[in-house]
Amino acid sequence: MKVYFDNAATTPMRKEVIALMTECMTTTFGNPSSSHGFGRTAKTSVEKARKEIAHYLNCEPREIIFTSGGTESDNMILRCAVKDLKVTTLISSTVEHHAVLHALDGLQQQGVHVRYVELDENGTPNLDHLETLLDADDSVKLVSLMHINNEIGNVLDLDLVGNLCKKKGAYFHTDAVQGVGHYPFDLKTQPIDFLAAAAHKFHGPKGIGFAYIRKNLGIDPFIVGGPQERGLRAGTESVHNIVGMQKAIQMAYENLEEERAYIFSLKKYFIQKLKELYPLTHFNGLSGNLEKSSYTVVNAALPLEESKSQLLDFHMDLKGIACSKGSACQAGADSGSHVLAQIHRPNGAKNYPSLRFSFSSFNTQEEIDYVMESLSEFKD
Repeated sequence: MKVYFDNAATTPMRKEVIALMTECMTTTFGNPSSSHGFGRTAKTSVEKARKEIAHYLNCEPREIIFTSGGTESDNMILRCAVKDLKVTTLISSTVEHHAVLHALDGLQQQGVHVRYVELDENGTPNLDHLETLLDADDSVKLVSLMHINNEIGNVLDLDLVGNLCKKKGAYFHTDAVQGVGHYPFDLKTQPIDFLAAAAHKFHGPKGIGFAYIRKNLGIDPFIVGGPQERGLRAGTESVHNIVGMQKAIQMAYENLEEERAYIFSLKKYFIQKLKELYPLTHFNGLSGNLEKSSYTVVNAALPLEESKSQLLDFHMDLKGIACSKGSACQAGADSGSHVLAQIHRPNGAKNYPSLRFSFSSFNTQEEIDYVMESLSEFKD
């Protein structure tokens, strides 16, 4: 049996998305910058997709800039904020995705001040400390905090943080790669200046995403060349990927309530069964809290002896089960999860091996039962 429980790394594409992309690649192959009919048809597809995506996030089409994915969007936003908005202080956390953390490292080497907000024992930013950092001096500041933590599922209150930033005169950027397509957004009313998203996290294609940049902020080009993407990101648009992302986000939001309830039931069932099998399981961050974490993610520290824990990944893979020891971007790295290193674990669970399981509407209870059976065999 093959079981895919690594949806936080990437999701399977919906068949409707594949069909539309195939049709687009067959019929809409013109360059959107060309003035002839083939080019105009491609351009129309791109702008229709932009309008549709903006509709589902309740923002203006011109505020959506197509990129290659979340990593480029994060880099674009942070670097342009420093270059064009004269941001000299960046405030973030140590549990962000490396797309943000490594960008911050590079900017710090260029002389930008980087400050990290304190975290509570579950890895949630301390908003009192954030306010202290915002009040520290009169520099131009940008706060970068992710919406949903990709490893432990903690959910950030975007309105609370955004309003605090607005009150203090700071810009607010959120890496919403794990949130878009899974949670509703209203960017006309939410106090968010910048947002990053990636299609492959909500059953769309890889290699395409977007940056939301609030209008009239004064951002200059990130990639120079042609006039594409309102002049902010040069390069011929990947029309079939953009169309695929449009279809994926449309289906995600049209089916949001039904699919969310179903996936939530899977997570609840998974936690129940795992507790029955391993009563001493510790859930990292807030992932075991059904009310305070993403309905798609469980990160569990399993009470196993060290000799067995070293074979856990191999055992799961041998059983045909896809899950993750950390984020997929760290796979193959010698270092452990930087997120888990920052959060509290009880003494009894400090050396437990951790696995992240992440769910989608494509999963079933039968798959969860198979995982538990596999873990039971490993336990024995």
